[in-house]
Amino acid sequence: MVVLQAESEVAAANMLYGGAACGKKVMTSSSSPGVSLKMEAISYIAGAELPALVVNVVRGGPGLGTIQPAQSDYFQATKGGGHGDYHSIVLAPNSVQEMADFVELGFDLAFKYKNPSMILSDGMIGQMMEKVELKDFKPRLTEQEIIEKYGDWATTGKTADRERNVTTSLELQSELQEQFNIKLQKKYRELEANEVRFETAFVDDAEYLFVAYGSSSRICMKAVEIAREKGIKVGLLRPITLYPFPKKELNQLADQVKGMLSVEMSAGQMVEDVMLSVESKVPVEHFGRFGGIIPSPDEIVKALEEKIIKG
Repeated sequence: MVVLQAESEVAAANMLYGGAACGKKVMTSSSSPGVSLKMEAISYIAGAELPALVVNVVRGGPGLGTIQPAQSDYFQATKGGGHGDYHSIVLAPNSVQEMADFVELGFDLAFKYKNPSMILSDGMIGQMMEKVELKDFKPRLTEQEIIEKYGDWATTGKTADRERNVTTSLELQSELQEQFNIKLQKKYRELEANEVRFETAFVDDAEYLFVAYGSSSRICMKAVEIAREKGIKVGLLRPITLYPFPKKELNQLADQVKGMLSVEMSAGQMVEDVMLSVESKVPVEHFGRFGGIIPSPDEIVKALEEKIIKG
């Protein structure tokens, strides 16, 4: 493998574009403002239908902000982030084990759909020490294996027995660009139908629901425990894929519970997707700390009582 310190985030992301076009597994990482600089190239990668993996260990913003943990890049990750009508596949780990596991999953999904994948973590998990079970290494594909497996799109070179492949996201004819966008939207519908991942806890008898991802979901598990000790029947839904988002599952739970609290280390971003998912069946409120502040389980329970239960 090649590990390279690029001269800038912009250069790193465009190297990703080039490596992906060759059928290689390519990955880059940064935190928040560095990922913002990569967004133009990520849009190019989506527009060229190439597989690549981007890791964002989110810190507090806006601007240079702080190096402390936050979840305020949700909009950027799930709504495209760069220009144009595109989506990245977004995975949200809540442990160091998942940080490791989602590299393989992110690549698998990226190659399956020829689309960029993103691991959206945060500075809490990024600095955390936990035991991790690493899987056996998989042998990398040889050049010949890349030609055999991805030869219909990878730029493997023109020879006597094969034609060249051209990689581009440019199409100046509007009618053809519209047809390409229609093709992309069909791919995203396939993702939404087949690749939604989530976890639930204590939802069978739940009267209220926390919705949280990443570090916030870990804190919410303790909040569930505290709330139930007080006689409040609350459960948790943790989206693992932020795109595609578990809309159907939240909509179904809205038929059961009296209200939902979206818990985020942000001013409130995922809460909009929760609201859209439940279609106004039940009240949905947001609770968050931001700027690098981590909420406590007691704060979350108090917010549930004040914002949802007392209303």
